[in-house]
Amino acid sequence: MRKIVKLDELDRRIVSELQQNGGLSNAELAERVGSTGPSCWRRVRQLEETGVLRATVRLADPRLLGHGVNVLCNVRLRNHDPETSRRFIDFIESEARIMECYSMSGEWDYLMRVVASDVADYEDFLLHRLLTHPAVANASSHFALSIAKYKTALPIFTEH
Repeated sequence: MRKIVKLDELDRRIVSELQQNGGLSNAELAERVGSTGPSCWRRVRQLEETGVLRATVRLADPRLLGHGVNVLCNVRLRNHDPETSRRFIDFIESEARIMECYSMSGEWDYLMRVVASDVADYEDFLLHRLLTHPAVANASSHFALSIAKYKTALPIFTEH
């Protein structure tokens, strides 16, 4: 596990701003956080080097791209030997429609968020891709009716 990086107030402001708008120019960012351009640039580079700041992306609207259905899918593996686990991880990494996948404690081995164009599209994925995979014993699907909250920005707390 990585060690938690200690951030000063300026670093916290930079991270907060960039989580809200990764497309800010360095000059805009420096103005928003109350810093000079060169100082802000150096801090952003340092935050990238330590891994605090990762890839800069633009978020796309899933509905406008034909992904109107979100499904939370629990998966149980047939067994937990290293080869089975590796084959399942390779599978989830190769499936573009699997947006997130978490190894879980409790009754199920994994929880995935899968996008689909409609219920029939998800059914096709479930029956012909997921449940036919040799590592998968069974799955349970839960269709999201709406999204009550969706955030990508992590909270940035001041240190106590």
